[in-house]
Amino acid sequence: MSTMTRRALLKNGGAALGISVLGIPLLGAGTLKEKFKIVVTGGHPDDPETGCGGLIALLTAAGHDVSLGYLTRGEAGIPGKSHDEAATIRTKEAEKACDILGCTPFFLGQIDGDAKTDTTEYQKMHDFLVAQKPDLLLTHWCVDTHRDHRACSALTYDAWLRLEHKPDLYFYEVLSGSQTQNFAPTDYVDITEVKNTKRDACLAHKSQKLEIYYEQIHGKMEEFRGMESGFTYAEAYIRHAWNPKRITDF
Repeated sequence: MSTMTRRALLKNGGAALGISVLGIPLLGAGTLKEKFKIVVTGGHPDDPETGCGGLIALLTAAGHDVSLGYLTRGEAGIPGKSHDEAATIRTKEAEKACDILGCTPFFLGQIDGDAKTDTTEYQKMHDFLVAQKPDLLLTHWCVDTHRDHRACSALTYDAWLRLEHKPDLYFYEVLSGSQTQNFAPTDYVDITEVKNTKRDACLAHKSQKLEIYYEQIHGKMEEFRGMESGFTYAEAYIRHAWNPKRITDF
């Protein structure tokens, strides 16, 4: 992964430098020879946004096609609301966040707090990824205190193993320390230039009080990962060792 910012890229000649993030070319809309498909799966509305909203913003700004696969609609995520009421609210919040990030939401039909990892759900996730045909796939890290996060990771990983043409696979973190645990990054993405876009997308989830928790938790994670990697703000990822070696002339 290049450590250059978009500003440095433009200053130094762009395409000749072959800048990319997680193997996907990042040159700006209208300059790509090929549009890539990226899929991010998450347990609930707000997981993909908080975990890799900066990466998503960078990729959509470059003209790539990004889809978010939400395992549930966050049915159990608003105290005092019924599952149906919470699902309606959180679905609208997810749609607004995706509009801000420039990506497309998909809801995979499981229930918040009761995610299943059975034969039926493994097949549903496989069918979803077969239909999406991703070049890059991201999901939760498997060591996580939330069952839905672990379920999402297991379902996605199993589907990936069964794909005939495997995309690059990366794992992202959410609430490291309190939820995501034993997370040792292999890759970092500089999100400094899109931090505000990511923040706006996260704050679209008003029911989750992210106007408070974003700065207290996610913002601090971005600062810490930036300190680790030499950027102002960064996101961290773990790369699966089986990832194909993509060599792209861009």
